[in-house]
Amino acid sequence: MKNTFANEAVRSDFVSEQSYENEIIAALKGNESPAAIRTKLEAYHENDLAGAMEEMSSPDRRKFCRIMDTSAMSGIFEYLEPEDAAVYLNEMDINKAAEVIAGLETDTAVDILRAEEKDRRTLLIDLLPNDIRGEIRLIASYSDDEIGSRMTANFILINKNIGIKEAMNELIHQAAENDNISTIFVSDESGLFYGAVDLKDLIIARDGTSLSDITVTAFPYVYGHETIDDCIEKLKDYSEDSIPVLDNDNKLLGVITAQSLIEVVDDEISEDYAMLAGLTAEEDLSEPLKESMKKRLPWLLVLLGLGLVVSGVVGVFERVVSQLTLIMAFQSLILDMAGNVGTQSLAVTIRVLTDENLTFKQKTHLVTKEMKVGLSNGLILGALSFLFVGLFIMLFKGREAVFSFAVSGCIGVSLMLAMLISSAVGTLIPLFFKKIKIDPAVASGPLITTINDLVAVVAYYGMSWLLLINVLHLAN
Repeated sequence: MKNTFANEAVRSDFVSEQSYENEIIAALKGNESPAAIRTKLEAYHENDLAGAMEEMSSPDRRKFCRIMDTSAMSGIFEYLEPEDAAVYLNEMDINKAAEVIAGLETDTAVDILRAEEKDRRTLLIDLLPNDIRGEIRLIASYSDDEIGSRMTANFILINKNIGIKEAMNELIHQAAENDNISTIFVSDESGLFYGAVDLKDLIIARDGTSLSDITVTAFPYVYGHETIDDCIEKLKDYSEDSIPVLDNDNKLLGVITAQSLIEVVDDEISEDYAMLAGLTAEEDLSEPLKESMKKRLPWLLVLLGLGLVVSGVVGVFERVVSQLTLIMAFQSLILDMAGNVGTQSLAVTIRVLTDENLTFKQKTHLVTKEMKVGLSNGLILGALSFLFVGLFIMLFKGREAVFSFAVSGCIGVSLMLAMLISSAVGTLIPLFFKKIKIDPAVASGPLITTINDLVAVVAYYGMSWLLLINVLHLAN
């Protein structure tokens, strides 16, 4: 009954979301005047309007863009994917498109302009006001993996030498252009970043209070050219609405907002997830076949080579298989468990490696812990395999008890060894990649699994050759 209620709630939310889009499109297609339609549409949240735009036909979107004013369109475009926003901008008058861009957060504007074709992008930038054009070019000067590419110029900056009353006046003046006012940033007489003031502290400060007295000088900051990977953990550790971004001269360039930080973290998780799946980059539903192949093929070629190595190793043990064909039936058991253990250790290690300040002792502890987990689980699963595989061979294959439990014992020992080594491999490979400055996420699941297949094959057939054939002489 509980699941039924949950399903009904999900269905209700889905219907509600769909009805908003249908209502918006129906209102747009009505016979009322543009002013009346705009009044109706302005009652909806920008996110709902953005979702409706994706469902509209191109003529309907053109009508929608003509009816809505530029301020409203800027708010709607904040909720669109850059690629979609670029398409919709191309359906608009070039001057209105430039006004919409001018009303966006600077980092959003840069993302959308990057998705535009070069010629139209140049036209749009030329139509922007000089100050906005300068901000966009500044942010666009940073590469995608630098934190400066995610900052916005929407912030309040005041001088530390002014009084409380003057600071309030300056806040009111700058708030006309910048609405990110919960944190006010402070510079010294040389224009260097000095600290930050909480809006509440500024409001309740008495007139005789010095601005320096309410300024937090130990406020977190990052440099524009720092890579996102290097500073993302530092940003996540603080619950500030805005984190200042400085240039190499320690002057304030922009800020990273909480919303931008969420997007950065989401992008990093998506990128790591893609790499764990053995992709060189993320894919989307509309991506061309050729592009998807380019992203998947490099790793597949690497894995093909490793797979051939695994097959070659199996060929080395051809004599073992020919003399004891029964062991082939349990090969997948060893390979699958080794791959699963390696992938688990990989996931744990990548998560731990998000902490850039890990010491050598902590890394050693991580490897030791994962190997202990692998060994402990291997002992339990090895014992269970010894029991159940032995009974299976004896009861269903009609073999004598000594033979059955000798084979299952070999399987149990091989399983334990494979799980122990696989847990070490799944931990050491990403640590090694991190050491040589390669993203540890590229130690993808398929790569770890293939390497662990090699480990499992050597452990299994090696133990079979040693114990079953050379020690117990159980060959057919």
